[in-house]
Amino acid sequence: MRLTVYTDYALRILMYLALRDDQLATIAEIAESYKISRNHLMKVAHQLGVAGFVETVRGRGGGLRLAKPIGAIGLGEVVRYTEPDMAIVSCFDPVGESCAIQSCCVLKRALKTARDAFLEVLDGYTLSDLIQPGARLTGLLGISPVNEAASAEPLP
Repeated sequence: MRLTVYTDYALRILMYLALRDDQLATIAEIAESYKISRNHLMKVAHQLGVAGFVETVRGRGGGLRLAKPIGAIGLGEVVRYTEPDMAIVSCFDPVGESCAIQSCCVLKRALKTARDAFLEVLDGYTLSDLIQPGARLTGLLGISPVNEAASAEPLP
């Protein structure tokens, strides 16, 4: 089983935004950090907004931020949303195809069980889990620590 690039980018966007800790981030920043296409990210970010995972702020100084707390965004939920066709083999969704052994096929049952187990494992993880260790990830992605601006201000 292989997840699509679309799902990969969706997870990367969500992880980046989680590391930003409610600060706005732009598509350009995210694309630059991951060294991936800005155009591809725009489509994915839009769909994450439609799904309610991401809030988009338009205009100058706008950007993206998470629409839910990081602990409320489940990995399985995101994968199910971004991978609408989880049919591992054609008999899972037999549109126009028939199989001579479908009524007693153990292979179909085994693959369905494996797919369900895969998703069940993902259901055990949230976005909060994916951003550990946070300090190392922010460093690798070139994200400034959230309280950096606050620590630069002189104390009274």
